Amino acid sequence: MSKVLANRYELFERVGEGGMSVVYKAKDRLLNRFVAIKILKPEFIGDQKFIESFRRESQNAASMSHPNIVNIYDVGREGNIHYIVMELIEGRALSDYIREQGPMAYPKVIALSKQIASALAFAHKNHIIHRDVKPHNVMITPNGTAKITDFGIAKAVNAATIVDNTDGIVGSVHYFSPEQARGGYVDEKSDIYSLGIVMYEMLTGQVPFDGDNPVNIALQHINSEMTPPSQLVDGVPPALEHIIMKCCDKYPVNRYASADDLIEALNNLEFVGSVVGDSVLMGTASRDTTVVRPHKGKGPIAKTDYDDGEEEFEEPEGRKHKEKKKKNNKRIILIAAIAAAVIALLIGVLALTGGEEIEAPDFKGMTMQQAQDLAEKMDIKVKEGDEVISDEVDKGLIVSQTPEAGQTIKTGSTITVNISKGLGDGSVPDLTGKMKDELSDYLEAAGFKLGAVTTKASDEPEGTVLSQNPKAGSEVEKGTAIDVVVSDGSKAKATVPYLVGKSLSAAQSELAEAGLKTGNVGYDFSSSYAEGEVMWQQYDAGASVDKGSSVKLRVSKGPEPTTTTTTTTTTTTVAPTPTEPELDGPAD
Repeated sequence: MSKVLANRYELFERVGEGGMSVVYKAKDRLLNRFVAIKILKPEFIGDQKFIESFRRESQNAASMSHPNIVNIYDVGREGNIHYIVMELIEGRALSDYIREQGPMAYPKVIALSKQIASALAFAHKNHIIHRDVKPHNVMITPNGTAKITDFGIAKAVNAATIVDNTDGIVGSVHYFSPEQARGGYVDEKSDIYSLGIVMYEMLTGQVPFDGDNPVNIALQHINSEMTPPSQLVDGVPPALEHIIMKCCDKYPVNRYASADDLIEALNNLEFVGSVVGDSVLMGTASRDTTVVRPHKGKGPIAKTDYDDGEEEFEEPEGRKHKEKKKKNNKRIILIAAIAAAVIALLIGVLALTGGEEIEAPDFKGMTMQQAQDLAEKMDIKVKEGDEVISDEVDKGLIVSQTPEAGQTIKTGSTITVNISKGLGDGSVPDLTGKMKDELSDYLEAAGFKLGAVTTKASDEPEGTVLSQNPKAGSEVEKGTAIDVVVSDGSKAKATVPYLVGKSLSAAQSELAEAGLKTGNVGYDFSSSYAEGEVMWQQYDAGASVDKGSSVKLRVSKGPEPTTTTTTTTTTTTVAPTPTEPELDGPAD
């Protein structure tokens, strides 16, 4: 007989297993649909802090609705079983595709990366960090849609084990950011780093860092330089390689500022490819390249022989000539614009493809003047890029470069260098929406410190930052104290759990966990619910109500008993009493 959770979810076959949980295919009897149910493994149910994080973060993830995020329908507990009810995806994990197919074509890598980044951008705007982005947590549907899963449990795992557990690091170390490997504070840019590793693996068929044990791999994330994808597989566009290397920079400040910025970079790369073709993206154009018309025919563009393949209807000769001339003029303008874009890109490509091959020098730790002097001797150019924060390289010295030291370049090439601004002045980070207990580590990592903390009545969860001073984006000295106002949770909302089909004691326990009270409890007969089971609740599951509200329940007394009438004749020695009148209805 199959197991049924909450008198609603009928479990069938096991469809997956991770380090923390097992996933089953199940049927939701109430809504008559198939779902996936993730059940926490028994070895983790003893850690109350982990359980609380699991429940809270899973409920946060359930509030998100996005086409690239696996929907979460319900979160619950039955006895010692903690579970999450999710959308059942008919598809396969991205890890399976990579394992079976090896390196993917770069257009497919771009398309999937944009979808994953879109999901992360949406989550980050909802103040949720995934913290475990990896191919195993990305499902690909038959129509090619990428869907991220494991939002709730990922953050719970990190909070309870990666940082707090001194027994060792638990998780997907191949995709860790350096700050995760150190066991420190992580934010949105940690997800961007992990996505960069996923992109690297899609493009090359392998992860950049591997080793005999997790500690060795974690240290590589912190200390080792990543081998550029182009050195492992052929046909990697330099622009795509640059995007991946930027995502995987050791310093969070040097990565993309947001997932939206990453999407914009991928969109730009995709657009250039659609306009000028792969040859320019791949850097394979030669000096005698001829601009060709955008169709399958061969030969240079000529306005006298342009043909788009459309059949023309017979018209008066004069009118047809004018219309054709007008159409050709428009085409010539469009072609000229595309040709100009091609020529501009070819100039850059030819600058890279011409000249003698040399190894890029290492400018790290030099001043800009020193770098320019060395570049002049090597017949290359150096260009100043961004000013970045660094705790290793002194202010005014070069902290990183593109292309990196040791890469093969041509004489005449330009190397862009980023200059360290040390831990000097910087922008105040945005603390709004973050939790109070995260602030100290977050601000310390950014070079600031936590100032005064005051509370204010709010419907946000207790400890949520409502405002700050100085404001986000302000330019102040490093070490400045940032004052914050946080919610006291007095007006917080609570989500009503699904209680129907559960015992009264279980329902009361779940209401208490949700910050709600048990209201009046009524009892009635029922042939559908066993005795003691909740058969009605005042508010629908998932409804948002004020924290501390009471929820009325109605509990089954079981099936109504069958009544029988028995006539008994007795003989007495006393005088009969007057017969009482028969009642028209049942007694109150």
